[in-house]
Amino acid sequence: MRRHSKKNVVLAVLLIIGGLYFISHSNFLIAGPARPQEPIPNELSWQAERLVSKESWVERGDYLPLNVSYQLLAGAPSTQQRYLSVGLSSVKRKKGSYLIPTLQSLFSQSSPEERSSMVVVVLLADFDVSWRVTTVREIKTAFASELEQGQLVVLHVPQDVYPPVTGLKRNYNDAPERVTFRSKQNLDYAFLIHYCASLGQFYLQLEDDVSSAKNFLSTIRRRVEEQEAKKTTWAMLEFSALGYIGKLHKSAHLPVLARFLFLFYQEMPCDWLMTRFRDLMTQKETIIFKPSLFQHMGTFSSFQGTYNKLKDKDFEEGFYTNPIAEVYSDMSTYKKQFPKLAWEPGEGFFWGRSPEKGNHLTVVFTDPTVVTGMYVETGSGGKDLLESAHVQLGHDVITTEKEEKSCKEFQTVGTLENGKFEMQDMDKQYGSASSCLRIQVTAAQKDWVIIKKIRISTKPSTPPRQA
Repeated sequence: MRRHSKKNVVLAVLLIIGGLYFISHSNFLIAGPARPQEPIPNELSWQAERLVSKESWVERGDYLPLNVSYQLLAGAPSTQQRYLSVGLSSVKRKKGSYLIPTLQSLFSQSSPEERSSMVVVVLLADFDVSWRVTTVREIKTAFASELEQGQLVVLHVPQDVYPPVTGLKRNYNDAPERVTFRSKQNLDYAFLIHYCASLGQFYLQLEDDVSSAKNFLSTIRRRVEEQEAKKTTWAMLEFSALGYIGKLHKSAHLPVLARFLFLFYQEMPCDWLMTRFRDLMTQKETIIFKPSLFQHMGTFSSFQGTYNKLKDKDFEEGFYTNPIAEVYSDMSTYKKQFPKLAWEPGEGFFWGRSPEKGNHLTVVFTDPTVVTGMYVETGSGGKDLLESAHVQLGHDVITTEKEEKSCKEFQTVGTLENGKFEMQDMDKQYGSASSCLRIQVTAAQKDWVIIKKIRISTKPSTPPRQA
């Protein structure tokens, strides 16, 4: 048995080495068999030279060359590396189109400083030239400023660069059409990632039908800093639980990742390959952050236009934008489950021991704020609900005897029902700027209480007119 095992190992190694040699010396796998060139309008005929990354051993020595010809359809990347490159691939859909709304969400949810720290790269991966021309015109119309500032780049890879995507192995007993679709998608991502290798310090993979959370880049930057401080190995951080949405990679890994997807393009779907790659890069466990920063918004799949209702349950809608504030409570806190955790984004929550009537959790805004919407959620899994409480807005900040901040007067806007409170269009009834938000217990309870999240939406307050 051992002799046979050794022979199998040796044979496997020889096959891998032979395969790598064949790829690096063969124009077939790199460029594909010769096909008639489709006519390309002049406006789509620019050739793009990708910036070479010297962070990866693969490109420092030009090992396993991946000779891809890119056509630059709109925009041009800056020669100065940004913090983040964002990649998404788009094809013509039988039903619906979400690319423009996806790009609008990415840019509108980012501050000017955040936009200057990222570049979004769109690969138009469909071979229908008329669709590409129309899509490029729409992008140029909607995002002229982003294109001019090097924040958006649009590319295409010609069909003759692709290896075969039909007549492939039917792994997992997938239908031939499904195998072709997912294999082509792997190649799209390989070429996209290959181009982005040197554009940013980090690379974020998205799909072309997502909406983004407010200030997602700043959140990613903070999470990366936290992860780097742990000094543990990581290859992929996840900011969404769905598919290949919100997956962050180090740019130094991209040349290897691009070749990995290219080598195994016909074996399995891209998100499965990503998991294999993560394991090979010695990241043992999934590292996923909540709440999710990206939500799937497409209704119809890019594969045959089938209905797709996937939603990320951990995504928080972007219209909740909690301002800077201090948080206080006179309830007894359990361990490190401090009151501020209910206010801050993330998985944290406030956990307090049995509350008494009159206990409170008070949020004091740094600046007076016009509250337009509010959502309060308590409990977890049906337990530790806050059973009876008023939700109030306050005015005129004061300092209490305990040297804590509060407000001089409060107005009740509602009560918790089944541990929750939600209200929109609050400014129509409570139009003036508020300085505090308070949850006040109206009846004692034996059970402990979890205040899971307090979220508000706001609008700028109108400053008083000068006399």
